[in-house]
Amino acid sequence: MTGTDFSEWLRGRSDEHLRALVTARPELVTPVPAHLDGLAARACSPSALGRALDRLDRFQLAVLETLALREGPSSRAALFSMIVRAAPGTAAEEEIGAALDAALDTLVIRGLVYGPPDALLPAPGVPAALEPPAALGPPAAEVFRHHPPERLDVLLRDIDPAYDGGGQADAGRPARQRLSALLSDPATVARLLEEVSPQARAALDELVWGPPSGRLPSARREVDTATAQSPIEQLLARGLLGATGEESVALPREVALVLRGGRVHRDLSPGPPALDGPVRDQELADRTAAGQAFMFVRMVEELCELWSVDPPGVLRAGGLSVRDLRRAAQLLDLPEWAAGLVAEVAHAAGLVAAGEGEWLPTGGYDGWRIKATEDRWAVLAAAWAAMDRAPGLIGERDDRDRPLNALHPDLRRSGAAQTRARTLAVLEAAPPGLAPTPESVLARLAWEQPRRRSAPREPLVRFALREAEHLGVTGLGVPAAHGRAAARGDGRAAADLLAPLLPQAVDHVLLQADLTAVAPGPLTTDLGRRLALTADVESKGGATVYRFSEQSVRRALDAGHSAGDLLAMLERHSATPVPQPLAYLVTDVARRHGRIRVGVASSYVRCDDPALLDEVLADKRANLLRLRRLAPTVLASKTSRAALVDTLRAMGYAPVAESLEGDVVVARADSRRTEGPPAARAPANPGLGSEAAAGAVRAMRAGDSAHRSRRPPAETPEGQVPRSPSTATISALEEAIRQGSRVWIGYTDSQGHATSRILEPARMEGGYLTAYDETRATVHRFVLSRITGVAGYDSERSETPGERAAGVD
Repeated sequence: MTGTDFSEWLRGRSDEHLRALVTARPELVTPVPAHLDGLAARACSPSALGRALDRLDRFQLAVLETLALREGPSSRAALFSMIVRAAPGTAAEEEIGAALDAALDTLVIRGLVYGPPDALLPAPGVPAALEPPAALGPPAAEVFRHHPPERLDVLLRDIDPAYDGGGQADAGRPARQRLSALLSDPATVARLLEEVSPQARAALDELVWGPPSGRLPSARREVDTATAQSPIEQLLARGLLGATGEESVALPREVALVLRGGRVHRDLSPGPPALDGPVRDQELADRTAAGQAFMFVRMVEELCELWSVDPPGVLRAGGLSVRDLRRAAQLLDLPEWAAGLVAEVAHAAGLVAAGEGEWLPTGGYDGWRIKATEDRWAVLAAAWAAMDRAPGLIGERDDRDRPLNALHPDLRRSGAAQTRARTLAVLEAAPPGLAPTPESVLARLAWEQPRRRSAPREPLVRFALREAEHLGVTGLGVPAAHGRAAARGDGRAAADLLAPLLPQAVDHVLLQADLTAVAPGPLTTDLGRRLALTADVESKGGATVYRFSEQSVRRALDAGHSAGDLLAMLERHSATPVPQPLAYLVTDVARRHGRIRVGVASSYVRCDDPALLDEVLADKRANLLRLRRLAPTVLASKTSRAALVDTLRAMGYAPVAESLEGDVVVARADSRRTEGPPAARAPANPGLGSEAAAGAVRAMRAGDSAHRSRRPPAETPEGQVPRSPSTATISALEEAIRQGSRVWIGYTDSQGHATSRILEPARMEGGYLTAYDETRATVHRFVLSRITGVAGYDSERSETPGERAAGVD
């Protein structure tokens, strides 16, 4: 059967089968082919076949390889006899048969196998796309293709005692065919193996299950059974190995199949390998994962609050410096890799971004922080699952021996999101309570996608498992209930499952006389922000300890709060009375706060108390400020306002900055914001919807009918081009798609010319209409905004333009 046969086979399939085909392989209808011959050609192209083969699991791929290695059509029974030989002894024949039927159904639906059930064939192009199949070497005819006829004669004389020679110049091709037949005979190969040494047989065994080739100096050396000395020469002299280049040899496919005992594959399991690992209590794992999720949300919030006040700089090449990452890790009390993960996920969620040379929170952070904790976690989990970056590479070096920094563009990896998604899918499939080991996850992924095995995948999988634990998708290595929902992309369900497991936020602290406050649990967002502004975290654990100091109280005063506000807030949220030392500290700092004011001269100092300014001028530490008295209550300086404020504070004063209008400049923590890119979104499902698939099939059927009948383009209807409101146009087209009817449209082309078309609409998406254009006899995509109107069309009767236009409504 040929490519034409494959087209005819596709043409004979039902619409349901074609819809299943384009749903499983959506790239075949992007754009929609004009007819079924075009669909067949696209389905057999190398790129489309490569994508389809990449989606097969190990058993499906093995079935296809077995079929491709057979000569001519094969029946299901013949395939079963070969598959069952390669299956492990623990697999029952019923299980293998059911798996084979399911695999053949999948291969037929995806257009990789075609033909009647008793004469199945691989689709055109599949054998070439599978090369080399099942880790087998090239056929003997290919291995010995460049051997001269006289060399083939020597080989045949040594292999076949009945060979009477030839030596003619044109005898090369028949000699290669005879050599292939001899090497395909198990008796001949067994006899040749008895003639070689054990060392030669051991070398051959290394190549049987792949890789089937190796390097050998002077591979094309002339050698026969009489002159062969080394084990490799013994194999070369008997055709058990063949030279494919000056320094390369290969094991002929026929010899490998004989040595495999008629098996194409080794230990071919009909099902995926079982996940392995310790079993733990699922309820405990869920609670542990919920605690991790809560802490991760708080870490993101703390990082954004930190960068609101003291943003780190953006490196010239992009990213975050090692020093700034280390500083963030110390403040968050996390390892550097975990701090890098927090920054990366916050960036992927659109909460932080680079703005004017600094890493700052975005406006989206303010909306995110007011959400419930479970909803905030769902946003972070979705961003982590979708991001195309590998945070686990932070700290490693690239090909040029340069360090890979957090938030650096070089952390992007094309397969990161897909590998993470596949890893989460494996975790979701784990039995309840099982903590899969990384090795078992890797083995499952290798079975599910055998053609996508690559060196970078293993570290990406290990990174994903480690990050899932830190993010709270898993707990103690066990997929949590909310983690399974997040793996499916159901953020709402994940948040609902997480909410009951989260620790209840408390809205009170315990104030103590040693200027500390103890938070007996996680604080509410509002209280946490207020307390973080007024005090510094001293220790974390089951309870968080905050310490009040002059600097921390002044920080709250700088943010616009008064002493009364601070004391009222502490009294409202304290389970104990406000200690007298803390009240004295707040009132004392507030009393001195703002008595001196600093403005712009370059800068100036203003104070209503001239004696205080006299004290400043008399202080030797103020010499560097080059202060000059302009008035009894005003000093001027050439230094900047910020430097002047910092220096005076270092001298023990409590100045505040003021604007040109004389107003106090309030340094609010949430005033530093930047515009950032949109948050990363989970990749769209590559499959087609049912309506889109049905529309594509209708369009191809219509185009194929015209293609086969070669009918001429339909005549353009006479009369005025249809015009209708845009809403009526969309409604009419949707109705035509549902009913499979034809319509008459007015269309403005790219040059602005109004045209009239007769269409069979197929599908409508993304601002485009895909339809079969009868006036051009081809499938075409129309821009919806260029359609001026729609009217009904009936070729069986003659309608006036007015009647057609009236049919729109």
